[in-house]
Amino acid sequence: MLHPIRHLKTVTHHKKLVMENAVKCGIPFRGLIHDLSKFSPTEFFPGMRYYQGTRSPNERERELYGYSSAWLHHKGRNRHHFEYWNDVNPATRQYEPVEMPLVYLKEMFCDRVAASKNYKGENYTDACPLEYFLAGRAREKMHPHTAHVLEKWLRMLAEEGEAKTFAHIRNVKRIIWKQR
Repeated sequence: MLHPIRHLKTVTHHKKLVMENAVKCGIPFRGLIHDLSKFSPTEFFPGMRYYQGTRSPNERERELYGYSSAWLHHKGRNRHHFEYWNDVNPATRQYEPVEMPLVYLKEMFCDRVAASKNYKGENYTDACPLEYFLAGRAREKMHPHTAHVLEKWLRMLAEEGEAKTFAHIRNVKRIIWKQR
């Protein structure tokens, strides 16, 4: 069954939440243009076709067909997804994760918080984005520096709350990574 109105409401609510987060992080333009590709026919039609309201329609499309055409389109056009940041390493000639620029890492954080709020609704806590991150395998597929900083910010959110975390992220202008 098609759910164009429900899907549109979910997408626009998500964009609103990301915009609010992006302003708090000092990247309002990224919030404004966030996920515009979701309104393209390639992403919107599968979104309304596989809409469930409790998770991404891409997950359902992937279950049915083994891949999500909407996701393949989306990740290739939106730099706030770590999957966008894979390229051939000249030394190894293998596809490997590339470190994400800070502005897109900030947007990814905003996106993950907004997605958790969107799908968890009343059950959302500041620990939800961290729990989702830790339960998945994204860390293994990200550049180690990107994964380290994202996890640090998600832990800060879970332990110290939104106000302190967004203020911290807003003030980050450059990240110097020290491997453990």
